[in-house]
Parts: sequence; C-alpha cells; structure tokens
Amino acid sequence: MKALPHLALCLTLALCGCDQAFENKSERNLTLADKKFAQQEYPEAVQLYEASLDGTPKTAEIHYHLGLIYEDNIQDPVSAIHHFQRYLALAPAGTHAKEAQKFLKEDQFKLAATLGNGATISQEEAKRIKNANLELQKKNLQLKNDLEAANKALAAAHKAMGSKITGGLKQEQMQKSLAPGVRTYTVLPGDTFASIARKFYKNNAARWKDIQDANFDPMEGTAKIKPGMVLMVP
Repeated sequence: MKALPHLALCLTLALCGCDQAFENKSERNLTLADKKFAQQEYPEAVQLYEASLDGTPKTAEIHYHLGLIYEDNIQDPVSAIHHFQRYLALAPAGTHAKEAQKFLKEDQFKLAATLGNGATISQEEAKRIKNANLELQKKNLQLKNDLEAANKALAAAHKAMGSKITGGLKQEQMQKSLAPGVRTYTVLPGDTFASIARKFYKNNAARWKDIQDANFDPMEGTAKIKPGMVLMVP
C-alpha cells in the first residue's frame, strides 16, 4: 500500500510529459499553419490549424481564425458556421464574441438562401457537408501535388532525351501509311526529294514536292528523309 503514492506521482509526471509533448506539437502546427496562411495555401493551413484543436477554451481563438478562413478565403459557409459556433461555445464572452455572432448569422442566412425557400439543415447534415468539403480539399491538394510531380518528371525526361530525338520521332510519325499497290522507293544515303524525282520523272526535279506531299503532311512544311525510309512515288 505504501507504493501507491509513488505510483500516483509517476502517473502524474507521465501525464504532464504527454501534455507537454502535445503542446509542443500544437505550437509547431500553429507556426507552420501561420506560414501556410501567409502563403495563401489555405487548405494546408486549415489542416494544420485543425490539428492543433483539443476542445479546450484555450483553442477558442483557433476556431475563430478558422471561421474567418472559411468565410473569407475558401467561401465555405457550412465550415465557417461550425467554427464560429465552437468559438462561442468555448468563449461565450471572448473578445471576438460579437463578431462571431455577426458572422454566424450572416453565414446561416447565406446557407438558407442557397438551399432555397428559407430551408435550414440539421447539425448532422452540416457536419456531413463539412467533412465532405474537407475530403475534397485533401483530394484537390493531392491531385495538385501529383500534377506537379508529373510535370517535373516529364520535363526531366524531355531534357534527357534531347530535342533532336523528339524532333526525329515527330517527323517519323508524320509519314503517311503506304497505300497498297503503289510504287515505292527506299531512300538511299545522299538521296533528296529532288534526286528521287529526277529518277522517276525523266530528270524533272521540279516534281519533288509531289513525292513529299504523297508521304508527309503538307501543313508541316519541308520534311526530312533518312536512309531506309520507304516512300510512295505517285
């Protein structure tokens, strides 16, 4: 029985340590949240602010700030209503009580007008809509990050391949499919459209464009041919 006071003291110290760790984490979250807010990265700021909430009156100010973010920056009246209500519940006589009540009434009016015919929604429905909005914000943030990563990877791939290879691939893709039954010619080293035209049109090099247009899109300008290509000869 004499060990009980010692055990109680250990538990008290352990709980104090947990509280201190939570407070330190909350302070870090708030500092990072303020930074994200200053950078206008509102969804990220909201997540960090909400991670600092513990349901005690000391976090009432965070609820008020979240209400303003949803009100002014995200235009989400349902979430704004939730945080203004939480602020008033935790700090009914707080320094921002009058402003919170004013914003709360305005957002409730906006929400009722949006629903039409003066309809109202229950707290459960408001909570469901709020959670759905938060989930959409997280998905949008993930999509944004994925898109940025994909663009960086694509830019790196293009740089590694080089513009010369990319141009060559495009040129090959421009060549039209060979029609069955037409006469063809396999390009040799040193060949040009003009030299090929002379071979087939009695030294008439002026018909080089007929060969080019038969094999490549005329809208792409002058095409380049390489040894081994098989061309249609009209």
